[in-house]
Amino acid sequence: MWGGGAHLGRVDLGLQRDGAVDLLRELKTMPVTLHLLQSTRVGMSVNALRKQSSDEEVVTLAKSLIKSWKKLLDASDAKARERRRGGPLPTSSKEASEAKDPSRKRPELPRVPATPRITTFPPVPVTCDAVRNKCREMLTAALQTDHDHTAVGADCERLSAQIEECIFRAVGNTDMKYKNRVRSRLSNLKDAKNPGLRRSVLCGAITPQQIAVMTSEEMASDELKEIRKAMTKEAIREHQMARTGGTQTDLFTCGKCRKKNCTYTQVQTRSSDEPMTTFVVCNECGNRWKFC
Repeated sequence: MWGGGAHLGRVDLGLQRDGAVDLLRELKTMPVTLHLLQSTRVGMSVNALRKQSSDEEVVTLAKSLIKSWKKLLDASDAKARERRRGGPLPTSSKEASEAKDPSRKRPELPRVPATPRITTFPPVPVTCDAVRNKCREMLTAALQTDHDHTAVGADCERLSAQIEECIFRAVGNTDMKYKNRVRSRLSNLKDAKNPGLRRSVLCGAITPQQIAVMTSEEMASDELKEIRKAMTKEAIREHQMARTGGTQTDLFTCGKCRKKNCTYTQVQTRSSDEPMTTFVVCNECGNRWKFC
């Protein structure tokens, strides 16, 4: 994919590293429960990232997360063993005395389960439509191009389902407009010359709601945007030249037909202290050239 030089390779690796570090730091600030770990399997993704990464900071953050999550599992296992033995062990002298004399033990109040305060992930939208399910499969494959999702630990199936859901809600059905919009997302996400778009979606910089409604111009790579900008600028310049008409002269010789029947127009294309650029058009054969 990056057939050209070591510099681009270093930029690519830097983007992957920064995205992984940001995600690991965000996970470190989240209140995580054992149920959340088991339902999302985020521990497996972080552990895989730890094994595959050669960056010291990424490995350190991943190890720290895995160590803190392992404590949750150990605590759960300890509670399970206590229940199998017949109850929790006393943790203080007061509880020890109550254990020796059951008559002194206070009646236990009914426990009300506390609602865990955690950051929940959006649920995966479900559909039984064959066309929509096929589009989700293709979007998942596009997000997995070049395995960027592994570096950031992104859930491609969840992301593709959310993107497709947003497209379906915007269009309202699965007609040609819906299919064309899905195809444009697929081509841009898989574009080898535009990896930044795919990484932005995987890292969350571009949300499913945003990618679902972005235009082709908005999804284009920076290189293509610059080319389009230059073409637009050139078209405006030619339109201005055509509108003013220019001045007829025989001072220039056409390099194609060798005639001197020409029209020239001068345009200020550089800073004001620089000389104007002269554009010449041959009235005989239509050949155009620039004379500085």
